[in-house]
Amino acid sequence: MTVQSHAHPFAGAVPRTSEEWVERARQVATQLAVDVLERDRANQPPHREVQLLKDAGLVTLLGPREHGGAGQDWTTALRVVRAVAAGDGSIGQLLGYHYVWAWAARLVATPEQIAAVEQQATEQQWFYGGAVNPRDADLVITEEGGELVFRGEKSFSTGGRISDVTVLEGVLEGTDQHIFAIVPTDQPALRFKGDWDSLGQRLTESGGVVVDGVRVPWEAAAGWVQRADGRREFVPRVYNTLNVPLIQIVFANFYLGIAEGALTTAATYTRDRTRAWPYATDPKRVATEEFYVQEIYGDLRSRLWAAEALAERAAAAIESINTHPDTVTAAERGEAAVLIAAAKQVAIDVGLDIGTKVYEVTGARATHSSVGLDQAWRNIRTHSLHDPVAHKRAEVGRYFLLGELPEPTWYT
Repeated sequence: MTVQSHAHPFAGAVPRTSEEWVERARQVATQLAVDVLERDRANQPPHREVQLLKDAGLVTLLGPREHGGAGQDWTTALRVVRAVAAGDGSIGQLLGYHYVWAWAARLVATPEQIAAVEQQATEQQWFYGGAVNPRDADLVITEEGGELVFRGEKSFSTGGRISDVTVLEGVLEGTDQHIFAIVPTDQPALRFKGDWDSLGQRLTESGGVVVDGVRVPWEAAAGWVQRADGRREFVPRVYNTLNVPLIQIVFANFYLGIAEGALTTAATYTRDRTRAWPYATDPKRVATEEFYVQEIYGDLRSRLWAAEALAERAAAAIESINTHPDTVTAAERGEAAVLIAAAKQVAIDVGLDIGTKVYEVTGARATHSSVGLDQAWRNIRTHSLHDPVAHKRAEVGRYFLLGELPEPTWYT
């Protein structure tokens, strides 16, 4: 099987506005959609796809303009994730995770670290991966010769072999102190297993990784400072805990993008190839005149629009928090987390429904493997098991019934 390479027609004017960047993302999605089925089946590391994201300028969307980035906000980033995921759900996920890990310095690092990391990441177009699966045991960090040494293993590490840098998280031996660090991916102490072979989201490089002696200077420990007496400490703040709400709203948006792509693909198939049912009491000339076809598409389109509106509302809560990261309150953080939980569960519900009901309006021949409509359901079904959606529903229920806000954890 020959997997197509992607052309890069992005030599013209650089987008400036949010709308222009979303349009650029749609252009990328159009390219990705051309051979998405072949690439999904080949299940090879998506090096060319990541290069496409870099060529399009999407990798540095959140980067400072003074260093060559787009300087855009999270609302734009999430819309871009939706747009890319409509063409290829795996690449939409990779881009969304990249944005979260690229923002990690903003969340936990010192001002000096943030400035240094964002300049280097933007100028060099770093693509981020992360090995921070909290369901596995924490990486163990020892201090050796004034350096931090990470050791351990993670069963999931999205971004894996196609990233330039990897975010690691571990616990300093003999303490309960967590430390984040950004390290080069291409080093012998990081061994990626290449064992990601799941039902969906097959090109996300989410397999296991062995971390065997990654060395990091103390100065690269995100957010840690050395006091006058020589002690090193991390001063927590509410904004540090925003990483989980951010990644959860990323989830919701690439689910919605995948659903959008499936609905668009199905509609094209219905217009071009689905036949009207000749044995109806009022036979129609073409399938698009069938009442039940119009009704199902109307229902799915309406629900997807509603889910997108809820995701936009959740994004607005994040934007509000980002205007005052040093003074955000636990209540603001908790209310944003509830909105995101609501947006995520609705995105899953409508996405899975679209993934199955499109067959009712395309017909039996649309089940042929060459059509690939199954990919949307496989992708959303696979990733939506990341953490039980029932707990998201319960978070919203407790907030509505009891006024209870979710406490920050690795999943809320």
